[in-house]
Amino acid sequence: MKNTFLLLALLSFGLSSLAQDKYTVSGYIRDAATGEDIIGANVYIQETQKGVTSNVYGFYSLTVENPDFTLIISSIGYTTFEKSLTLKESLSLNVELKPFTYQSEEVIIRGEQSKNTEGSQMGREKISIKKIKSLPALLGEVDILKTIQLLPGVQSAGEGNSGFYVRGGGPDQNLILLDNATVYNASHLFGFFSVFNADAVKNIEIIKGGMPAQYGGRVSSVLDITLNEGNNKSFHGTGGIGLISSRLLLEGPIVKNKASFAISARRTYIDILMKPFLKDNSGLGYYFYDLNMKINYRVSDKDRFYMSGYFGQDVFNFASNKSGFQVKIPWGNATFSTRWNHLFNDKLFMNTIGTFTKYNFAFDFTQGEDNSFKLSSSIKDWGLKSQINYFPNIRHNAKAGVELIFHEFVPSSITATSGDVEFDLGGEVHIFSREYAAFIQDDFDITEKLRLHTGFRMTGFQHIGPYTKYIISQNQGTLVPPAPPEIIEYDKGKVLKSYWKPEPRINMRFKTGTNSSIKAAYTHNYQFLHLTSMSPTSMPTDIWIPSTDVVEPQFGEQYAVG
Repeated sequence: MKNTFLLLALLSFGLSSLAQDKYTVSGYIRDAATGEDIIGANVYIQETQKGVTSNVYGFYSLTVENPDFTLIISSIGYTTFEKSLTLKESLSLNVELKPFTYQSEEVIIRGEQSKNTEGSQMGREKISIKKIKSLPALLGEVDILKTIQLLPGVQSAGEGNSGFYVRGGGPDQNLILLDNATVYNASHLFGFFSVFNADAVKNIEIIKGGMPAQYGGRVSSVLDITLNEGNNKSFHGTGGIGLISSRLLLEGPIVKNKASFAISARRTYIDILMKPFLKDNSGLGYYFYDLNMKINYRVSDKDRFYMSGYFGQDVFNFASNKSGFQVKIPWGNATFSTRWNHLFNDKLFMNTIGTFTKYNFAFDFTQGEDNSFKLSSSIKDWGLKSQINYFPNIRHNAKAGVELIFHEFVPSSITATSGDVEFDLGGEVHIFSREYAAFIQDDFDITEKLRLHTGFRMTGFQHIGPYTKYIISQNQGTLVPPAPPEIIEYDKGKVLKSYWKPEPRINMRFKTGTNSSIKAAYTHNYQFLHLTSMSPTSMPTDIWIPSTDVVEPQFGEQYAVG
């Protein structure tokens, strides 16, 4: 930990020595109608056409040498903000952009085009919710993951399935984040719908190549989804009734212009629609539901707190009164995240996040009162990470951070009874592990034409106790009678196996003209979690297991040019 903070200090000192600038303009960019932060807004100087973009919390920092300039702030769907400035000292400037509603003449938007040619990041795609809602939907259900499958380099896991493959990687090799919390199974109805309710989502970003060092734990891609913060100016409610489900969104201020909430819910009624078609002596039912919530409180321009959560469940039931048996198959996700944003000064921004994730699956069979069989599996994560974003000048955008995740796996738990007999199937096995990471990255201009995004991530993974290890005799399968297995007990916190892996990353952009550039990227990734699947598509029966002394971590190396 001491080495990490020393590395951050050296980064800050080194980049500060490069800065010969005198004045800094910084602040937050928000929607004038709702008060929500605007992500990825363009902030630039009109005279030089150089600038920055707002981060995921709407914050920007622009440092200049010349105190006289015209500041332009723009974002697709909003009117452009323009202001002439003459600075005598650094300025804190919060800007509210008005939504663009009507234009009588043709409008040509070049914002996204310039981002693709100017930026160093490869394979990054941002998708607006308005665009997703305008596309055809299966059974009236707008689906984020099916929209992503339409992008180049992304393939579906099967017709109608919400699982996806990115440039040859498997579904388990995609890091899916919902407000920084990991989602392990992102599908409903055995893969036909995703768990993401479009009414609750604010921003969607997928990185298909050149993964920045701030992300890790997967070898293929990153899908980063941010939930709506809620309207902090007025109360609103929307809803809809579809062929198989209904949804409702409520949002509004808790304290006007300071705190807001957003709650959205969705439930299918397939079970209700099927009842008239079922016979009296049997029962078949299926439904799923989602609940998203988010609360944010703006203490000041320097401090802000967020809390968000997702709860979703699929429930499948089948019963036969004639045969006297019943089957229940529930599975679902729960995520919770809390965040604290702090602005130390006009160049240094910190984000500290605590997360909890749970995914569980169960198969419960009963016949009469005497016979039962139950199979279940689950995974739980507790995570804590802190990141700093440093803007020394207009040529640099640096980030650094540390991360810790505690995993608890239950690969399978089986119980069975028949009459008075209870079968001993080994009991419930828990596997505990810790995952560590520290990263540093910088996005900077070397010359007017050449821009680099370099990063280094150090990851660690430990399989820890309590754990019971069985060592099987080598005589198994031979004529020699096998010896009983050797049993080794590991106490709580005892390390069974450790992995420490370096992950260098680099992206390059070379401008070849006003509207064109050449890009290249190299990433070196490790993945310590593995998905064991019984089908080629993503199913709730899939089981997650960690790396151990027997199961090696996955390794991925990616080269890209464009």
